[in-house]
Amino acid sequence: MAGSITKSPVPDPGLQTLASTLINSGPHKVESTPRRVRALFGGKFIVDTISAKHVWEHKYFPHFWVPITSVVPGILSKGAAFDKDETAFQGFVNVEGRSTDRVMVFEKGPLEGLVRFEFKAMDAWFEEDTQIYDHPKSPYTRIDILSSSRQITIKLSGHTIASSTSSMFLFETGLRLRYYLPKTSVNFQYLTPSSTTTKCPYKGLAQYYNVTVEGKEYKDVIWWYEYPTMESAGIQGLVCFYNEKVDVFVDGVLEEK
Repeated sequence: MAGSITKSPVPDPGLQTLASTLINSGPHKVESTPRRVRALFGGKFIVDTISAKHVWEHKYFPHFWVPITSVVPGILSKGAAFDKDETAFQGFVNVEGRSTDRVMVFEKGPLEGLVRFEFKAMDAWFEEDTQIYDHPKSPYTRIDILSSSRQITIKLSGHTIASSTSSMFLFETGLRLRYYLPKTSVNFQYLTPSSTTTKCPYKGLAQYYNVTVEGKEYKDVIWWYEYPTMESAGIQGLVCFYNEKVDVFVDGVLEEK
């Protein structure tokens, strides 16, 4: 968001909902992390700390909350309170013409003294000197990538889109198994590049393909990583199909969607 922000007497509704949940029920879990955490905004590192907290606002993955003392002085101001007891407030950041109001400051309660900068409102986040994407990594999530000679066949509306006996199986904690196949195993006459991209903190920047069968286009059925993160290097250049959107046969047995 460019320019200055008009401070509303009423907090942002989305942040209000989150703040009310945290004030009344508390986060699912809070843990210290020994990692150096930095946030880049407006060309400056506005946060630099080794005292960040992993805060699970929901059960799926954590968010970074940082001590207010780790924020560069003079850039953070306080807006309207989220509750009558003034436990938490909406915050505002201004850095040389760049502004955001996607900030929450807790002065009391379960997250006292901590600030939440919305992850995607920042220009970049770093753990130590490595940039991370989309959201912080959970210390309880593990990626295992194993080569497999099992026959993987992908069909859509009865048409075989890909088939391989040389795939990489990606196991990610809490998620379903994904199959990554060589591009040479794919019938590319069914594929067209998609403009969609997504980011994953564990795997990197994903690009997509659409699949067209019998005149019907299925959007973003396939994704792949040209330059994955180091921990996911084993899937570089391979393609993966949404199990939920196609028919996946493993050694001839149809997998449940």
